[in-house]
Amino acid sequence: MIYGKQDWKTMERGEENCFLMTNGLGGFSSLTMIGSASRNDHALLMACTQAPNHRWNMLHRLGEQVEMGGRTFRISSQKFADGHREEGYRFLDCFTYEDTPVWKFQVEGVEIRKEMAMKQGANAIGIRYEICNRGKSRCRLILTPFFQFSPKGMEPDEKQKFTAEWISDFAGGWDRNRGRIVSGGLTLFFRTNGKVFEIPEKTENYYYGYDACDGRREQGHATANHEIFCSTAPFTSDVLEIVYEMEESEDTVVDMITGLKTHRNRLSERAGFQSDAAAMLSRSANQFIAKRESTGGDTILAGFPFFEDWGRDTMIALPGLCLSTKQYESAGKILRTFAANERNGLMPNLFPEGGQEPMYNTVDAALLFINCVYLYYVSTKDRAFIMEMYPVMEHIIDNYIKGTDFDIHMDEDGLILAGEGLSQVTWMDVRVGEILPTPRHGKPVEINAYWYNALRIMEMFESFIPAAGEEDSGRKDNIQKDNRRKDKVLKNNDRKGTAPKKTDYGKLAEKVRISFEKEFWMEDRGCLKDVISGTYADTQIRCNQIWAVSMPFTMLDREKERHIVDTVYEKLYTPYGLRTLDMDDPEFHAHYGGSMYERDMAYHQGTIWMFPLGGYYLAWLKVHDYSEEAKCMVKEALDVMESAMREGCIGQLPEIYDGKNPSSSRGCFAQAWSVGEMLRVYEAVEK
Repeated sequence: MIYGKQDWKTMERGEENCFLMTNGLGGFSSLTMIGSASRNDHALLMACTQAPNHRWNMLHRLGEQVEMGGRTFRISSQKFADGHREEGYRFLDCFTYEDTPVWKFQVEGVEIRKEMAMKQGANAIGIRYEICNRGKSRCRLILTPFFQFSPKGMEPDEKQKFTAEWISDFAGGWDRNRGRIVSGGLTLFFRTNGKVFEIPEKTENYYYGYDACDGRREQGHATANHEIFCSTAPFTSDVLEIVYEMEESEDTVVDMITGLKTHRNRLSERAGFQSDAAAMLSRSANQFIAKRESTGGDTILAGFPFFEDWGRDTMIALPGLCLSTKQYESAGKILRTFAANERNGLMPNLFPEGGQEPMYNTVDAALLFINCVYLYYVSTKDRAFIMEMYPVMEHIIDNYIKGTDFDIHMDEDGLILAGEGLSQVTWMDVRVGEILPTPRHGKPVEINAYWYNALRIMEMFESFIPAAGEEDSGRKDNIQKDNRRKDKVLKNNDRKGTAPKKTDYGKLAEKVRISFEKEFWMEDRGCLKDVISGTYADTQIRCNQIWAVSMPFTMLDREKERHIVDTVYEKLYTPYGLRTLDMDDPEFHAHYGGSMYERDMAYHQGTIWMFPLGGYYLAWLKVHDYSEEAKCMVKEALDVMESAMREGCIGQLPEIYDGKNPSSSRGCFAQAWSVGEMLRVYEAVEK
């Protein structure tokens, strides 16, 4: 994607968009396209010391200037707390982002091309400057790195000191082109072919414009203790390279750039999408997949720059991020990680590190886990994996029937009830003190759609289990292994020694189908209730009903499904996502922003979310029998995704937009389930 001076006519416009690179550990590099830090979560190197969520803002930004002919030109851009600015964007001719960010500056006869890359599997960033001096004076490019060495989102300690140490080379003497910065028990190594010299510590105080408008911490600071420079004679060219890393290596910046491009090209080739936008998203999808040190498996980070790995988000995002892109190995690792941590029929909603226990406050993650296993099977036809997961899935259903934490249980009519007190267990889960802005205690519509879908999947998977004596030795070993695992699961969950009564999944699913239609269908409005709770919330028109149409196994006849799709289009649809609440509802919020209280009160009360749009398009294709005409309509609607990928985080899709006019993205600038669900749509229309 290419941007030019028209895209940064003002500094404010130049800070509207940012880039994102990730390292597969939970670390990342992200600044605006003009190179400034407009958020306290921005960093040139956000390292992750324990994958995936112990993140440290190590290298916050680079000050950059060119000296020649007795004059100094700042080519870096930044807003400061005292109101002054660096406005180097005035010398910026072009910014491009495909696999790496590239800047091209022109300063009175000197051309500078800057490119950066993150190394996969390491906390390392490489920066390369190509300087072409076509002027008559010698020029010097001077770089000043500013460090924080603080946890992501937190302000560095005012008394924090940064020590520069030069590393002795093995040939003897001291090599001032290699060194390390030490502070607060952390060490950052650096290597460069430029000249390095120490300077007295100096601290910059920043103004974070994006955080200020969103009610977050609007100021921060970082400290520099050395500078790096390169001197280029008239009519010659030069290259300046710098590597900052937390684990020493001998990788050059070119190695890192080549490695990142190769990695991303392989991702898009494997996914095999025809659409250029989908190909870009298939590369962007991998940015959410990270290692998890505590389990030794993979996980999905819910969104950048704010979120960690949430169970619900993982189960919604995984089919698109991993299965639509043919990353089956990652999908298997992630599902195994969650299966190993199932408890009382629930899946973890959050995996805190540092010895803390996972949190299980989600009703949907476990049911969506069963859906993910099914979709994995559809993609791979791997029956052995189903056998491995079957005891866990069976345990989930058993616990939902008899009852588990957070008052999650099956009612007499076969439908699922969930939620108690101040615990929010659906995805509309905001709590503001004692206030639940979107209370959904009772029988949520999407949870019961997931429940029916899970029952039908289990009915299908049950037929995969061979009768006694029919399995071959290999399959018998697998079954015995799965039974041992199930016994362990039951023991860990303090189950009684007696086996639960065998569930007739098909019979129960039919009961759920009848009850669902009776309880949720509103004939006069041509759509579904959002929840069964006996409150005003029941009949609010929300986007959650779309999943009662788009799931693999659904309950309603085709005519009712068409009515739901049409109502959702009329009341909630935008090309950038679905509104979470009908605009005619008195509780509708048109804007998302301001203080945390204001944002939380609007979060699910009209704010547009992109990820339900995937369910809408899949539902549209379904009720129109996947006709070529329907596919053409969806393809045309998807054209706007290219515009969405140019705004906010380049090449990514955001979390949310304002409820009334979705002109600018809000929340996380890159959201896993937004990317995942849209990739599923691209896959559906290209089949």
